Amino acid sequence: MTRTLIRGATLVTMEAAHGEFIGDLLIEDDRIAALAPHIEAPEAEQIDARGFIVAPGFINAHMHTWQTALRGVAGGWTLTEYFRQMHAGLATRFTPEDIYVATLAGAWNQLDCGTTTLVDWCHNNPTPAHSNAAIEALAHAGIRAAFLHGSPKPDPRPGVAPFWETPHPRHEIERLAQRLQGSGLVSLGLAILGPHYSTLEVALHDFALAREFGLLASMHQGGGPARTPDGWARLEAAGLLGPHINIVHGNDLSDAQLARFVDAGVSFSLTPENELTQGHGFPITGRLRKLGVAPSLGVDLESGLSGEMFTAARVALGVQRALDHAAHRAEHGAIAPCHDVSCREALEWITLAGARMLGMADRIGSLAAGKQADLVLIDARRLNMMPVHDPINAIVMQASLANIDSVFVAGVARKRHGRLLADGVPQTLEMLRASGERLLGAHA
Repeated sequence: MTRTLIRGATLVTMEAAHGEFIGDLLIEDDRIAALAPHIEAPEAEQIDARGFIVAPGFINAHMHTWQTALRGVAGGWTLTEYFRQMHAGLATRFTPEDIYVATLAGAWNQLDCGTTTLVDWCHNNPTPAHSNAAIEALAHAGIRAAFLHGSPKPDPRPGVAPFWETPHPRHEIERLAQRLQGSGLVSLGLAILGPHYSTLEVALHDFALAREFGLLASMHQGGGPARTPDGWARLEAAGLLGPHINIVHGNDLSDAQLARFVDAGVSFSLTPENELTQGHGFPITGRLRKLGVAPSLGVDLESGLSGEMFTAARVALGVQRALDHAAHRAEHGAIAPCHDVSCREALEWITLAGARMLGMADRIGSLAAGKQADLVLIDARRLNMMPVHDPINAIVMQASLANIDSVFVAGVARKRHGRLLADGVPQTLEMLRASGERLLGAHA
């Protein structure tokens, strides 16, 4: 048994029973064994964490990691431009090797930024070799990951059914389910088209496939007119909604639809920064809050944005506060007396809410005895954070990559003393650079 004792930290547990306190946290193998003001474990490896904040590892609930080699390329694109230039253009150039290096570098960056669980929404896998490459990269990186198997979206070709008329491949899901069964940190889910981007027949097939295999089914919702305008009503009537259904974005859903989906247990993953910049519309954070739901958050795509979950939480919080204040000013003609949404909620969006979306809240998302030891040590002694008067406010509003000192996934240190513990990073970055240049050169 390996034992690690983190001593004297400010523990932000995200557990109502424990709250925040200065104390010790004991890791035994892959789990948190105990949290207390003081723990005696002289035989354990000791980490002096005085001046540090220990928080649950962040959960990035939605990212297209395969785009890492194209960082910055989509920074000025609208959603329409993104569909045309990424999916119908650049995506068609990817080899399995391109997928591998992008996913490995992207997953390593997530660890470097304090993310311990990555929902890899992989929708550029035209062959089994592409999917294999992504899964191998996630496993190599050492991050906890949900590999959500998607499907490419090229322009239609003569004699070939367009992507919106193509059901999700059952044989590939059978193969991947067998491959990933009991495989450790990488689990399987579906990144399906959903009724907004497919025919009704395809949507019915894909929803039924997810239910049959007991898998999370995640889908984008929004961005132009729906291919099946009455699709959601038909899926609801067929009884195919439930906690295994995850909607990404959802900006154009009506209040009545949101209420029905929440009642059915559907989860929501928002990517506020990208939704704002690409033209999706305002994030539905506040609309979900009124229904008693905490959304999970994702980065979306590093081809346009940074990979830091700090930024995702801060943007989501800032935009919702701005919307709330604008509504209050319009109604009352004055600034609201206080904020309606707190930094604690924003931190929940990138921890516990992501765990709930994945059906893993009993294992990850907070610090509690018996849970997986997925956690981050934030150096609050640095110039940008000290002094810390409220640790949760400090995490959400002040912290950055510079403060991520250590990251543990299932009790294994993946970053220590500000340095990622991974072999071959320089070589991987060189491969990433070459991949990006080739993809862009081939597309020119």
